[in-house]
Amino acid sequence: MIKLSKRLQTIADLVTDGSRIADIGSDHALLPVYLVQSGKSPSAVAGELPDGPFLAAKKQTAEAGLKSVIQVRQGDGLSVLNPGEVDTVTIAGMGGSLMADILEAGWRSGKLAGVTELVLQPNVGEDLVRRWLISKGFVLQGEMILEEDGRIYEVLHAWSASHLKLNHDNEWVYQTSILSVDMEDETKTEWLYRMGPYLLRQPSELLTKKWQFELGKLSRICQQLTLSEAEESRGKEAQYRAEMKQIKEVLACLPTVKPSSS
Repeated sequence: MIKLSKRLQTIADLVTDGSRIADIGSDHALLPVYLVQSGKSPSAVAGELPDGPFLAAKKQTAEAGLKSVIQVRQGDGLSVLNPGEVDTVTIAGMGGSLMADILEAGWRSGKLAGVTELVLQPNVGEDLVRRWLISKGFVLQGEMILEEDGRIYEVLHAWSASHLKLNHDNEWVYQTSILSVDMEDETKTEWLYRMGPYLLRQPSELLTKKWQFELGKLSRICQQLTLSEAEESRGKEAQYRAEMKQIKEVLACLPTVKPSSS
């Protein structure tokens, strides 16, 4: 059986057993091949747009002897799908803005009809993906954070609200009371989107590490801004320092977080 990276294995583990999947931006089709080989998915669609990854996906599928159950299709985003032919969509390895655009285009064109599960791994801009999910009635069921090759990744797992039989919904997921900080609810909600409501409920060293890195980046930006005499720079510096203050406050209220005193 094909061996996946830690990042792709995390995604694969979240896919529901027995679901027909579509992997968008599938690259070498490693994820669909693994899911079918392992018996977790009966069939799959691997979507790619550039010629190179598309041909690589076709080769991988053929070498695995799975051409009859994995369809490799060339096209932009969810355009490769027919409504109702898959249960789960996975998208990984791209920015959150692009991912949200792909999902929105698929939603508007009806390509997500019948899709009940989404497993998404944005490289950056995770908050944009969370906002898209809630705007379309998808409810986060969990979030994972992992580190591989020096990079920290978040994986979001969501179900369509219309197919849920659970006792919580988006209102529960984004409950601001989980943050015991002196902020307006609107500001708390913003940080739930940015940091992840499940990740904040069960904080980890990796979550701390990710946001300490962000603090360092913002600090360096502020240092650069102090060298500028432009009035606009003063405003930006104040904005970034306020953001840093809020990050530190959120980290400080989490039980396992020990923010730097610098």
